[in-house]
Amino acid sequence: MKKIVVAVLGANGWMGKVHSNAYAGLERQFGDLGAEVRIKWLIDQDEAAIEKLARRLGGCQTSTDWTDAVSDPEVDLIDICLPDKIHYEVAKAALQAGKHVYCEKPMTDTGDQAREIAAIAREKGLITRVGHSFPVNPAHRLAKRLIDNGDIGDITFFKGAQHVDTHGSPLAPFIWRLDGDLAATGIVGDTGSHVFSFMDYLVGPIDELTAHCPILFPERPEVSGAVYGQAVEIAADTPKRAVTNPDLGMLMCRFRNGAVGIVDFSRIATGKRFVQRYEIYGTKGAITYDYDNITRLHVYQAPGNGRPAGFTAVDVGPDMPEYGAYLPLANFGLGYNEIKAYEVREVIGSIVDNREIWPTFTDAQRIVGLVDACMESHASRKWVQVNNGN
Repeated sequence: MKKIVVAVLGANGWMGKVHSNAYAGLERQFGDLGAEVRIKWLIDQDEAAIEKLARRLGGCQTSTDWTDAVSDPEVDLIDICLPDKIHYEVAKAALQAGKHVYCEKPMTDTGDQAREIAAIAREKGLITRVGHSFPVNPAHRLAKRLIDNGDIGDITFFKGAQHVDTHGSPLAPFIWRLDGDLAATGIVGDTGSHVFSFMDYLVGPIDELTAHCPILFPERPEVSGAVYGQAVEIAADTPKRAVTNPDLGMLMCRFRNGAVGIVDFSRIATGKRFVQRYEIYGTKGAITYDYDNITRLHVYQAPGNGRPAGFTAVDVGPDMPEYGAYLPLANFGLGYNEIKAYEVREVIGSIVDNREIWPTFTDAQRIVGLVDACMESHASRKWVQVNNGN
């Protein structure tokens, strides 16, 4: 039984709690894990909160300084759930210290940073993973299998979208995700990268694109303690703070395999609490997906061999390990936290087997390259080539 010691950085934030809870339940949920996993460090700026969290998780060490965990020779895996701005710095230091790294998206602020740390990871032979968890959903793994098997033919067209309404109102408060210093690419890296992960996983690399990524609300009320998605009272005299990264994005692109695509995403879709969907069209069929039916695909194959015309609803079920680990019957649905926990299980499995699973740092640099290209295209108002790091 391999022992793996983990440090969770940014442990008191939303993602930090999701990751910490996943580690705590791994051995109970997955009997075939092949590892004994222990969280040794919880790192966060809120010292009192992580001390309380440490007691609940069984007495982890705590610190407000991430270097304490990176420099600990006992730590095998650095789990980065920190603001975007410092992903690159922390991941680079962890890799140079010989640690495996699991980093939330976006991996880095720039493609140059992504390519640099991906090269370090390859040189040192370390396991890396970026938290593009949505494609871990077994519905998308089934979609990939259908595509790879040629069941819908050659892909010709991809259409994707992801929207939330956290900042649909101009009175929604400023949070760090709207700060171009802490999150340089705004909604492009935050939400656009989720759609980009589907594109990379299911269709393949993009060679060029044109994008429009504006700031629609140039300032927001600044309220102490405001957090993502939480409603707060706004007084008439509440001070305002400038928004310095994009509120939404829309793009057209050309894939390397000849397909074309249209994508849109935002944080201002009033009334749309969470929207995620895609349509993939091929020469012999099509696949569509909507998060509202989280473990269901709609699949069309051209009539023939007794197949009628029309889309068929396909529910994934316990025959797929990502689903069967939780539920014995199809169409019960999986939640976000369960899919995230399976991602964590794959990270640990990668370390046990010394085998990387998409998306590694090398894979994720293509996704960062798309974010880069969107920002460049918006600034230049032109089509731009995507640097895929190849």
